[in-house]
Amino acid sequence: MATVVQKFGGTSVADAAKITRAAGRVKKARDEGYSVVTVVSAMGKSTDTLVDLARELSDNPDKRELDMLMSTGEQVTISLMVMALKELGIDAVSLTGWQAGIRTEAVHQNARITDIETDVIESHLKEGRVVIVAGFQGMTPEGEITTLGRGGSDTTAVALAAALKAESCSIFTDVTGVYTSDPRVVKEARQLSSISYDEMLELANLGAGVLHPRAVEFAKNYQVPLVVKSSMVEKEGTIVEEEASMEQNLMVRGLAFESAVTKVTVEGMPNENDTLSNLFSALAESGINVDIIIQQVTENGRINVAFSIHTQALKDTLAAVESRREELQYTNVRHFDRLAKVSIVGSGMISNPGVAADMFRVLSRQDVRVQMVSTSEIKVSAVVEEEKMVRAVEALHTFFELDQRVELNV
Repeated sequence: MATVVQKFGGTSVADAAKITRAAGRVKKARDEGYSVVTVVSAMGKSTDTLVDLARELSDNPDKRELDMLMSTGEQVTISLMVMALKELGIDAVSLTGWQAGIRTEAVHQNARITDIETDVIESHLKEGRVVIVAGFQGMTPEGEITTLGRGGSDTTAVALAAALKAESCSIFTDVTGVYTSDPRVVKEARQLSSISYDEMLELANLGAGVLHPRAVEFAKNYQVPLVVKSSMVEKEGTIVEEEASMEQNLMVRGLAFESAVTKVTVEGMPNENDTLSNLFSALAESGINVDIIIQQVTENGRINVAFSIHTQALKDTLAAVESRREELQYTNVRHFDRLAKVSIVGSGMISNPGVAADMFRVLSRQDVRVQMVSTSEIKVSAVVEEEKMVRAVEALHTFFELDQRVELNV
């Protein structure tokens, strides 16, 4: 009997009625003859509630204890899901991440999965049970509970699908699939029939919230057939695969954006071989994720380095740079907030060198000033003023005809 893996996010199991609806989806797959493993998130915003409770007690909660606390949210959901399935006549069993054999590195709050021991899951499947697994969590070799970071339930599901050699992995969410852009912001955004792993990975890293980047990376590395679909309505979803089989002649496939970007410029550092290494080592040691980087050599032979970060990381960034003031020998640090990043993504850009020029022309016509730029083979990102982000996104979406369904090349 072939195995399928399903995942239901927090909004899809937010209350008893939604859990019952999700259980119906599980039963349908079981009735179709599949062995079913289902991964669930915590109900609704319950994880946020737990974190808020912790911060009422401490401004800086211990990370180990936060993992212990936050992992309880999924434990509630797996129990309720099994109860709902048994009401439908389906034999099922709930497993926490560690009971399911999910092993992680010894990093609290953002651990990576290192191995999955599938014996327990497979024994339950052989006995005809549906297995409900708590997402977002695992255990270190020393027996410590860890969590995988926000969106980690997606990673749990794809990793289980890879380990179990599942026929497919379906991510059930509150949208019907992957869209050309966020439909809550871009009214003309439309659902894509398919998208490549590489394109989806770029979109996920650039702010598209439908899939967690680490989950897409797992799917690509292990060639897991991935489908994003709605838990609310019966509709075909979006297939994430090695090479998108539909709409191949779309030059740009999607458009992502994120607000709360800050540009930091460290000025007047010596132009030496180890300057950049010293600067970014300091940031890395403080756990700061840096995105776009620009270096400029000044007239006096020293260098200015600008980089973008999430605005929430500004305080830690300034502290990290200040801690290396003597080593870096900079003259000044400037920062500019209220910025946003707008990105276009598409594998068709590889063979169309004029795409970046088109993007900048559109932004110029919309009076959107570009502050920083980053490119890869299949994406172009621009940092712009936050107040003009939506205007930029809508103009680019229209220009690249993402609101129009393109006929296939046959």
